[in-house]
Amino acid sequence: MRKLFTGISQLAGHLPQGESFRSGAQMSQMEPLKDAYLLVEEGIILELGSGEAPRADIIVDLGGVEVMPGYVDSHTHAVFAAPRHEEFALRLKGASYEEIAAAGGGILNSAAKMALISEEQLYRQSEAFVRNMMAHGTTCLEIKSGYGLSIESELKILRVARRLQENLPLTIRTTFLGAHAFPKEYKGREDDYVKLVIEEMLPRVLDQGLADHIDVFCDRGFFTVEQTARILEAGARAGLPAKIHGNELGLTGGVQVAAAHGAYSVDHLEHCGPDEIACLQQSEVVPVALPGTSYFLGLPYTPGRELIAAGLPLAIASDFNPGSSPMLSMQAVVALACTQMKLMPEEALWASTANAARALRLEDQLGSLSVGKRADFWTTRSQDAWLSIPYFMGINHAQRVFIGGEEVTS
Repeated sequence: MRKLFTGISQLAGHLPQGESFRSGAQMSQMEPLKDAYLLVEEGIILELGSGEAPRADIIVDLGGVEVMPGYVDSHTHAVFAAPRHEEFALRLKGASYEEIAAAGGGILNSAAKMALISEEQLYRQSEAFVRNMMAHGTTCLEIKSGYGLSIESELKILRVARRLQENLPLTIRTTFLGAHAFPKEYKGREDDYVKLVIEEMLPRVLDQGLADHIDVFCDRGFFTVEQTARILEAGARAGLPAKIHGNELGLTGGVQVAAAHGAYSVDHLEHCGPDEIACLQQSEVVPVALPGTSYFLGLPYTPGRELIAAGLPLAIASDFNPGSSPMLSMQAVVALACTQMKLMPEEALWASTANAARALRLEDQLGSLSVGKRADFWTTRSQDAWLSIPYFMGINHAQRVFIGGEEVTS
């Protein structure tokens, strides 16, 4: 049956046929549709436009709202055992992220808590987080493991993520991140842990069909470029495309190893110089900025203006996690991208929707309000919503959220 949405004062985030994401100067372009309609069948957009609407079996009058495309949050750690409030207090007293990690905090702290929580409790609290994300307009997200660092805990995280995918309406992609940090017992024999990830963890993940991608934290004090390459090569042999944590803590080769292995994206890039930008220009790797992490940890912000000037399809994501970015609203991420990275609101819209979908290679299905894509959108009474979101930050602009043309929140 065909469902027609009317009563749309303005519809943003539309891409013409043949265009699925935007790069460089194109990111500043947006042509909102006035007095718009949206025709949907079986969850897919059949037609959209302004003026006289086509016939339909069901008509939904939205009452004069603006419509925005659903956010695609392409980098999260939304399944974790507990917050890390105590580390937040330590950072306020002057301790750095690296100092806390070296003392057994950070990822190791989360891994210790993960071993103690039941899978059912982990699911219940993760579901609450994801529902909150949906209420702020997120209709697709990626969830990484990495807070387990043991075979059973990594599998537990990924099983919960798959269960969320099965039980909730939004699109969820899962990423195996066993190489997030080195457990304490592997200090001084880090290559043995790399071997464990490749030879024991990865086969179990594959046997249970729990991952869509593989990831490595390639950075100072974590996994070297050589270790990262070994893990990515094992993932590629198993059919798992790569998504890399790179250059959060320094110019450590994350971009180059991502490009060499055809990664979907390289995420963080708080440190990104001319060599990294040139490397990205010669690849199809999507640069993903995580401004919530820079804000929370006091790190430099990804040089978004330089990446856009280089003609790249910059994306942004929340990095929602308990230690470095406890920020689950993509509206807040958009606000930080504008105020701190100096993105224009139109650029931030594409970075959080179509380009973020490209970072998951879902741009042909999601990320914009376009014919042939899924009807994922949210409504708001904010005027010129793409401008209002970063301007009136700290409030939820989403009124109603629709996934596949069906309302999921009100």
